[in-house]
Amino acid sequence: MRLNNFSNIEQKSKFGWADIIVIFLLLAILYAAAKLGSAMEVPFSAVQQPKISLNPIWLPYYAGRSLLRMFIAFAASLIFTFVYGRIAAYNKTAEKIMIPAIDILQSVPVLGFLSATVLAFMALFPGSLLGVECASIFAIFTGQVWNMTFSFYHSLQTIPRELDEATKMNRLGTWNRFTKLEVPFSMIGLVWNSMMSFGGGWFFLAASESISVLNQNIHLPGIGSYMALAADQGNIRAIIYSILAMIILIVLVDQLFWRPIIEWSQKFKIELTESGEIPTSWVFNIVRRARFVQYLSRNLRRVLHDWMIELTKKSSQMAFPEIPGLIKKSIKWLLVVLVAAVVCKYLYEGIILVSKLSWPELTNAILLGLLTSLRVFISTLLAVIWTLPVGVFIGTNPKLSRIAQPIVQILASFPANMAFPIITILYLKLKISMEIGAIPLMMLGTQWYVLFNVIAGAMAIPSDLKEASSILKLSRRQKWKTLILPAVFPFLITGCITASGGAWNASIVSEIVSWKSSTLQASGLGSYIAQATTKGNWPEIIWGIIVMCVLVVFVNRLLWRRLYDLAQRKYHLD
Repeated sequence: MRLNNFSNIEQKSKFGWADIIVIFLLLAILYAAAKLGSAMEVPFSAVQQPKISLNPIWLPYYAGRSLLRMFIAFAASLIFTFVYGRIAAYNKTAEKIMIPAIDILQSVPVLGFLSATVLAFMALFPGSLLGVECASIFAIFTGQVWNMTFSFYHSLQTIPRELDEATKMNRLGTWNRFTKLEVPFSMIGLVWNSMMSFGGGWFFLAASESISVLNQNIHLPGIGSYMALAADQGNIRAIIYSILAMIILIVLVDQLFWRPIIEWSQKFKIELTESGEIPTSWVFNIVRRARFVQYLSRNLRRVLHDWMIELTKKSSQMAFPEIPGLIKKSIKWLLVVLVAAVVCKYLYEGIILVSKLSWPELTNAILLGLLTSLRVFISTLLAVIWTLPVGVFIGTNPKLSRIAQPIVQILASFPANMAFPIITILYLKLKISMEIGAIPLMMLGTQWYVLFNVIAGAMAIPSDLKEASSILKLSRRQKWKTLILPAVFPFLITGCITASGGAWNASIVSEIVSWKSSTLQASGLGSYIAQATTKGNWPEIIWGIIVMCVLVVFVNRLLWRRLYDLAQRKYHLD
């Protein structure tokens, strides 16, 4: 087994046109980030709020503001992923709490966070727009981080034994193990799941930029707010402009950011023979030619490595007084008591608020939760029906995969809720009930998780098994039954778990949509929480989130986790 080292050889070219292009782009990006970032700290109050114009000339500026929020949230998600995923993978006690917590958090709707975070950040930055900006970035962060964390955690759990033993034999420290084994081994999966997570951030862009909370409407400059305002005014031309701007933005991010990272990540691929199908990127080719980038990368890596080694040596040389076992246990139990006290405090306050609701109101929320859970299950099942054959077809055809993967990535990144106003018009004209119409809206944002996992599973089928099925002249039905379905099943269940959590999250924007003065609403927990958030009804918000968390845990334990254990036990390819 060897690491594929293509594109890892430094170019010996002189300073040239590639360096000029790269330096110019870096300066342009730094200037744009500074300029857009400075607009986050303008004064803000109930009277003095940013105004959104539907003039398309403002769309590039709004696109820049939205993109800056997306990348800040992505950077925070990446840091959280490395810290949280590593602790959960190596601390068995913490793992029992941290992994179920992610199951719940990825399903809690974004608006459930906004009610508390907007007020908290506004109090942290009084009189400044920065507080609302931080709340918006946090909402995008909650739409990105969970999928990335799951990917990194599962990668650490599946590190090959020989690589793990090699790091122990070479006595690599924590930092060297992290940079030389853990991150490289998880890189390819992390990159692909990061793309999906970035797409999840786009999906909730409108909800995080156009905030209606505690009877106050706050619109941050961005494409999401532009789209929300266009929908409120029924301006079809502005909606079309925003959709075109979003498509252009997604294509640019894909070409300038994701495609180069995909090609770069291939050098971390573990394989017996060099792959014949290598993804390419014209941007990465330019960056690879630039001698300036090679010089900067080499020196930055050296400085960072030396600094971390020096920090490790100093920490190991420091003589800490030995703490007696009794004091260690006392500190541990003190921390447990403090955490329990904080949890009990908020639990008590939540119970006091929820107790203000009557029994009919409490049972009504439970019934609405069951209706939403039914829609979540149906939307996931319908997604499987079409993504399974399409994903297998793409994953087993390398030439088609090269063409289809970028297209699927663009479709997955496009925020489906931007098409909701157009779908709302269609529902109004055809008189389609939202009780059924909410299901396709859920699918628009969650089906891609299943498709990407099925494609990955089909691509992971060993070539020798494919050749064996051809030699045995298996029929198409036999091939699906004995090879394709068993091989894809673990990936399919993983995609279903993620899609199910995404569907719960998407219910907040899928069960209630509006066009001008017309509002279509489905009976469900998503619309229940959305309305409670708009009114600032804290008892209903808290009770709605509690019901959703209980249902998510129940469904995951009863269905998805059992299927996942079955997939790992019976259909795992070693």
